[in-house]
Amino acid sequence: MQITEIYKSLQGESTYAGLPCVFVRLTGCNLRCSWCDSEYTFQGGRKMDAEAVRDEVMRLSPNGGLVEITGGEPMLQERELVPLMRQLLDGGYRVLLETSGERPLERVPAGVIKIVDVKCPDSGEGDTFHTENLETLTKEDEVKFVLSGRADYEFARAFTSQHRLAERVNAVLFSPAFRKDATGARDSSHCLLNPQELAEWMLADDVPARLGLQLHKFIWDPALKGV
Repeated sequence: MQITEIYKSLQGESTYAGLPCVFVRLTGCNLRCSWCDSEYTFQGGRKMDAEAVRDEVMRLSPNGGLVEITGGEPMLQERELVPLMRQLLDGGYRVLLETSGERPLERVPAGVIKIVDVKCPDSGEGDTFHTENLETLTKEDEVKFVLSGRADYEFARAFTSQHRLAERVNAVLFSPAFRKDATGARDSSHCLLNPQELAEWMLADDVPARLGLQLHKFIWDPALKGV
C-alpha cells in the first residue's frame, strides 16, 4: 500500500483525544474538501506491505495501544488495508479508522472503531456520504462533522436527528474547521467557525453531540506535520 507517514503522537480528535496513538497515514484521496489540512497526502508516499507497516507500528508502540488509520482516504486501499487492520487487532492494538464514508465500509473488520467524517455542504463535498454505511455503524463507532459556518451546523444537526445518530454510535462530534493555511498562533483564531459560537448553538438546540477541537493544533504549530 502507499503510505505518506507513520508516527507517534497524541490523538487530537474523537473521544480518544489526549491518548498516545500511532498514526498510519495512507496516501491518496478522491475528495477535495475546501478546508483540507492534509493535501500533502494526495500523492507521493512510499510503498509498504502490511507486514512492514505492522512492524513499524510495533516499533513505535511495542506494548499495544491505540493506532489510527487515516489519510487521505484509507478505504481507497481497502484490498491491502483490511488484512493490515486484522493483523493489528490480532496484535492487541485498539484500531481506529478515519474515513469519509464515501467508500463502502461493510468489509471493515469487526473490532475496528470507525470514525466517519460526514462531509458538510461548505466542504464542497456534501452528499458524498453513502447512507448505506449507516447500517455498518455500531455503538463503538463515532460520527464527526467538520463545520465552517451556520449552514454546515444546520446540516449536521438535521443529519444527526434524521438518522438518530446518538442512538447508533458512541459519539457524535461537531468540530470547527481550521483554515488549511493556519500557522503560528496556537489558538482558535484559525477556526473558520468560532468554537464559542458553535457551543452556544449546540446548547440552544440541545443537540445530542459533543463539541470537538483538534487538540494537536492547540499544542503544536497548526502547520506542523507528524504530530
